[in-house]
Amino acid sequence: MKKIFSSIICLLLLTATISLPAFAAEKSTELAADAKSAILIERDTGSILYDKNSHEKLPPASMTKIMTMILIMEALEQNKLSMNEKVRTSEYAASMGGSQIFLETGEEMTVEEMLRGISIGSANDASVAMAEKIAGSEEEFVDMMNKKVKELGLKDTKFQNATGLPEKDHYSSAYDMAMMAKELLRHENITKFTGTYESYLRESTDKKFWLVNTNKLVKFYPGVDGLKTGFTNEAKFCLTATAKKNGMRVVAVVFGVPSTKVRNAQISKMLDYAFAKYVTHPIYKKGQSLAEVKVSKGDTKKIQALTSEPISVLTKKGEKIESIKKTIKLNENLKAPVKKGDKIGTITIKKDGKVLAKSNLIASKDVKQAGWWKLFKRSFGMFNKTN
Repeated sequence: MKKIFSSIICLLLLTATISLPAFAAEKSTELAADAKSAILIERDTGSILYDKNSHEKLPPASMTKIMTMILIMEALEQNKLSMNEKVRTSEYAASMGGSQIFLETGEEMTVEEMLRGISIGSANDASVAMAEKIAGSEEEFVDMMNKKVKELGLKDTKFQNATGLPEKDHYSSAYDMAMMAKELLRHENITKFTGTYESYLRESTDKKFWLVNTNKLVKFYPGVDGLKTGFTNEAKFCLTATAKKNGMRVVAVVFGVPSTKVRNAQISKMLDYAFAKYVTHPIYKKGQSLAEVKVSKGDTKKIQALTSEPISVLTKKGEKIESIKKTIKLNENLKAPVKKGDKIGTITIKKDGKVLAKSNLIASKDVKQAGWWKLFKRSFGMFNKTN
């Protein structure tokens, strides 16, 4: 009876990976006339507010570094790296052209300094140095990038390097870039880097280097705190931008714009539209416990299922949220070992049968496999209870 009751509670409370509710702008609205492709989404729900050829495969230039930063932030979150850890520059990393912080072969900087170089200055040399630090080589890192693309369910992206420098068969789309931005923004500390307009490297040396953000909207559009610009002769001017206002965060992406001035104007128009027309209603914060899940053969019997990101409901301004239904689906066959951050369930929020938001629930901590002695004592205890 107790088991049946628990199942009913689970069913009533709260299914599936992040999806994108359709919330498109009016058909007559043209927000990015000068872009080859563009998209505007609300970050928490992934709702699409504007779309122009968003699945067209195009060269992303340095917006590629959004994925590079995702893998850096994941390594930090998993304690595979620390911000103060030193990163040595290889001869290959130092040879990168384009945007750079002029790393010399053998020069060392901390992860934090390299991340500043990448996020503020779009440094190709720092990107490759970090790729080699994490994966051993840029080639192996690119494999990690493409695996992450598949993990996120993206169909329009293939990376050949960690920088976005021109290379055959290196492409992405506005839609995929928006989804990568959505993923990067799960790491809330990233905007401390991408939202910085200017900084310095090598401050205590005679080679002091001034970093100025390639994304000028960080300074000139209130609320913009990222994410990544891009330019090559082939790609033209590109930008994946994010801004937060009155609790709502949006992501705007443009590909193939003719100049920085036009690029900034198109993105600003998209952001203005989002903040004028829509509002988010926060439901859960990131890291909030929503349920408890049993773990089979673990050194811990139960684990908390946490929200993996902020969860909100999006409406047009003036609309109310009433009668929303929250449904949680938990992994009923969870077996040790479990790593902190592993997906162990999902939450779906609906209104009148329409999905408003979907998101993963993740493990609150590591659970190791229990030793035979612990399992024996546990089984012996259960045997005594039944008798």
